Amino acid sequence: MRVLCTDKILGMNRIIVLLILSGTFLIGCKTKQVVINDAKVFDKAGLPYYNMPAASEKYTAEMVVARMIDGLGFRFYWATDGLRAEDLSFRPTEKSRTSEETIDHIMGLSTVISNAVFGIKNVRSGEETSPKDFITKRKETLETLKKASDHLKQGKVKLAELAIVFSNNNNDTTFPFWNVINGPIADALWHVGQVVTFRRSSGNPFNGKANVLTGTVRE
Repeated sequence: MRVLCTDKILGMNRIIVLLILSGTFLIGCKTKQVVINDAKVFDKAGLPYYNMPAASEKYTAEMVVARMIDGLGFRFYWATDGLRAEDLSFRPTEKSRTSEETIDHIMGLSTVISNAVFGIKNVRSGEETSPKDFITKRKETLETLKKASDHLKQGKVKLAELAIVFSNNNNDTTFPFWNVINGPIADALWHVGQVVTFRRSSGNPFNGKANVLTGTVRE
C-alpha cells in the first residue's frame, strides 16, 4: 500500500515537472508585457529613432505598416550611427556599392515609401546617388521615415487607397500599396543589413546596446 502511494506521488511529481518544462504550468502566474517608453525617440541632436516610438494599442493595417517603418528607422539609425570615412568608402568587392552608396539607395527608398503614404508621384526610382554629405543624408532619411509613419498613425489615410506611382515622360506606372511592403520597405531593410555587415568588415561593428527586438537602446 505504501509502495502504491509512493508511486502515485512520484507520478504526480513527474507530471508537474513536465508541465513546468513545457511552459504550460501557469497556475498563479501572470504574463509580463513589455511597454516601450517613447520619451527618448529623439536623440540629443533631434534625430528620430534613437529608440522606437511606443507601440499602438490597436492593430490596424495602417498601424502595422507604420510599425514596420519605425522598425526600419530604428535599424537604420543604429546601422549608420558613428560611421567613419573609412566605413563609408568600404566596399566588399570592386563591383559592390560602397556603404555610402548603399545609404544613398536607402535614402531614395525612404522617399518612395513616403511618397506612397502622402500620395506623391515618384520622378526617380530610388536607385540614384546623392551629392549631399553623409550627415545630411542620414538626417533626411530618418526624418522622411518618421513623417511617413506619423502620417499613417493619424488615421487620415487607408492603405487600400494608396499606391506607388512612378512618373516617366508623362507616363504613369501604378502599383498597389502591397508593393510598398514587399518593395521599398523590404528592400530598405535588406540594405540596412548590408550596411551593418560592411561596417563590421571595416572594423566598426554595430552598437550592441541597440536591441532590435524591443526597439530600445541600453544607456
